[in-house]
Amino acid sequence: MAFRLLVRRVCRVSVRDFNRLPVTVSRSLSFSSCLSASRATQPLLSRSLPRLPLASSRSVSFNVQDHDDFTERVINSQLPVLIDFHAQWCGPCKILGPRLEKAIAKQKGRVAMAKVDIDEHTDLAIEYGVSAVPTVIAMRGGDVIDQFVGIKDEDQLDSFVQKLIGQ
Repeated sequence: MAFRLLVRRVCRVSVRDFNRLPVTVSRSLSFSSCLSASRATQPLLSRSLPRLPLASSRSVSFNVQDHDDFTERVINSQLPVLIDFHAQWCGPCKILGPRLEKAIAKQKGRVAMAKVDIDEHTDLAIEYGVSAVPTVIAMRGGDVIDQFVGIKDEDQLDSFVQKLIGQ
């Protein structure tokens, strides 16, 4: 039963089409033979796969690669930028990260988020006075507007982002 469901998902086969397949084909149907078996029955090929939504060509959340990338994408940004200084080993950072991304997504492209791993970019962490993680700095036009250290709940994050974009 589970195999049939898996084959139906992978091959986009309906129950009716699956039952119309010869017994030998339906029993021996595998991922590699999925296309060849579906060629034997015309209705399977006439179906098109569902289209996935295209991702936005401009992502509002990005990982900083180096100091030049930081200068180009954060300091020289036309959009206000939220900078998330984090570390892979930091538990609170793993909690705050998705909350920040959710708060940024609500703004629908009016603010960007830069993620800076302090272990990889110690120079940036020192330059911006990061002494603990997670530290979040709000920047607009290359100037620091506000910052906080630690975890915030979703309402506090929403108001922090609203303050950044000036609403």
